Amino acid sequence: MNTRITRSFHIPPASLQSIPYFMLIFVVPLYETVFVPIARKFTGRDSGITPLQRVGVGLFVATFSMVSAAMVEKKRRNRALHFNETLSIFWIAPQFLIFGLSEMFTAVGLIEFFYKQSVEGMQSFLTAMTYCSYSFGFYLSSLLVSFVNKITSKSSGGWLSDNDLNKDRLDLFYWVLAVLSLINFFSYLFLSKWYFYNPLVSPTPQPDHQSYGQEDPENKRFNPSKQDEADNILP
Repeated sequence: MNTRITRSFHIPPASLQSIPYFMLIFVVPLYETVFVPIARKFTGRDSGITPLQRVGVGLFVATFSMVSAAMVEKKRRNRALHFNETLSIFWIAPQFLIFGLSEMFTAVGLIEFFYKQSVEGMQSFLTAMTYCSYSFGFYLSSLLVSFVNKITSKSSGGWLSDNDLNKDRLDLFYWVLAVLSLINFFSYLFLSKWYFYNPLVSPTPQPDHQSYGQEDPENKRFNPSKQDEADNILP
């Protein structure tokens, strides 16, 4: 693709992966200040929607990222083969924007779910497990590429075997990923229905420095500062 912006400056293709994370900087505050208050009016929940619902929305949006990638790749391949033209690299920016939007729901929703629904002392461990699941997914993606090449090489040269995007069928591979993403979404919907939220599990509340030392009528905690006040009154 054409990576040139000016005569002397070219966009490094690997830098496009930073688009989702730059998008998170702007979208996450909008989610908390705009979406959550609106959703709270309909659901009555402080967070607007539950963490599992947030993850489900992210998984559904991720499917459109693969659809966008497939359509752009098909357009790029046809232009290169039939018209000998190269598309601008900005054509693939929308798929990264959609992926960033899905990350806002999925990644943040997972962290919120593990933090709120885990027992005391397990929040950090389960949050780390979230990122371990990403590494496991990256490993499975390598196996998926090998599996697709093995299957498609029986009828043709393989979709990803020539290391030449104009000869390979990367667009078809993206469509496979889109279908798998959709299957993953429906599988998540089925499995998430089996989970019941535990209202007794919540992050450890932090005491207010102004009320420290007073007895909490809800948690029945004793505040030593009240005892200090009594000591000052008694002779």
